[in-house]
Amino acid sequence: MTGPIPRPGVLDIEPYQGGKSKDTSYVGKMSSNEAALGPSPKALEAYRKAEATLQRYPDGGAHKLREAIARHHDVEFDRVVCGFGSDDLLQLLARGYAGPGDEVLYSEHGFLIYPIAARAVGAEPVAARDDGYTVSVDAMLAAVTERTKIVFIANPNNPTGTYIPATELERLHAGLPEHVVLVVDAAYAEFVTDPAYDSGQQLASWAPNVIMTRTFSKVYGLAALRVGWAYGAPGIVDVLNRLRGPFNVAAPAQAAAVAALDDREFLEKALAHNSRWRDWLFQRLGGLGLDVVPSAGNFLLIGFGSTERARAADAYLQDKGWYLRRMDSYGFTDHLRLTVGTEAENRGVTDVLAAFMGQARV
Repeated sequence: MTGPIPRPGVLDIEPYQGGKSKDTSYVGKMSSNEAALGPSPKALEAYRKAEATLQRYPDGGAHKLREAIARHHDVEFDRVVCGFGSDDLLQLLARGYAGPGDEVLYSEHGFLIYPIAARAVGAEPVAARDDGYTVSVDAMLAAVTERTKIVFIANPNNPTGTYIPATELERLHAGLPEHVVLVVDAAYAEFVTDPAYDSGQQLASWAPNVIMTRTFSKVYGLAALRVGWAYGAPGIVDVLNRLRGPFNVAAPAQAAAVAALDDREFLEKALAHNSRWRDWLFQRLGGLGLDVVPSAGNFLLIGFGSTERARAADAYLQDKGWYLRRMDSYGFTDHLRLTVGTEAENRGVTDVLAAFMGQARV
């Protein structure tokens, strides 16, 4: 007996691998782009208060959270939908708009959830060539066919940290057929300071085939609670609301997210910390002779010149209790990704890398 057989395509999915760490104690986990300063104290307080009503189902419409998002981002309340992390919403979009025989387009070094979401619904994932470390709009448009149903773009992109400006995002949208859904995954939008950047919100405010997704996992430090949201065309939001679970965001998560949005002082502190230490890490690592990609996120992609050297660096770091992210699955076998951490973490990990590089030169 062989047992049940899944439908075609399911066994082609490579399970997503998160940032590595040991189950026991470690010196520094800098592999998952988690918030260096953690969540807002006000978010923690709201989370703890929610324990008094754990016997109650959460608000299925996440009304208070959507109101807070609409207020904070100046968007229409009824065009916001919340999910169990933005990954949840990305996969619901694939369910809603793609299936067997369709193609889902994404960039060559884009977030691994995109091909997983495509294969999960029986669609064909198609990777468009990047321009070095950056999304190529020309390559994306050239890869569009009559079978294309969704285009995913992470802006800024994970794991490269690069982004395209609003003009290029608009050019991408203008070149797509009207029936193709453009999904702008702006998980790291809060970290970008360039006025030429747009998170996708501007396009999503008027275009009938655009949706922007966001998360509370990064700058707000609520990764464990899995809270994401999307804003966009009313028709697409309607589809998401029809597909999502009826109680898809837990009550403590909703409460913490509302409090996090309202704590502007802590948000500014977190952003200032990231900006300062991202720049410091870029200079320090570059000074060690490493090839560091300029990043707009809370992480840096570090090139070691060869696959062997990157793996040796990874082994050396782990031996000292430091965990970075291997990039083999993203096509960067000679790179590691480093999350911006606390001051102590940033100084500690670069000291270990300095020792490795010194040893490598001997």
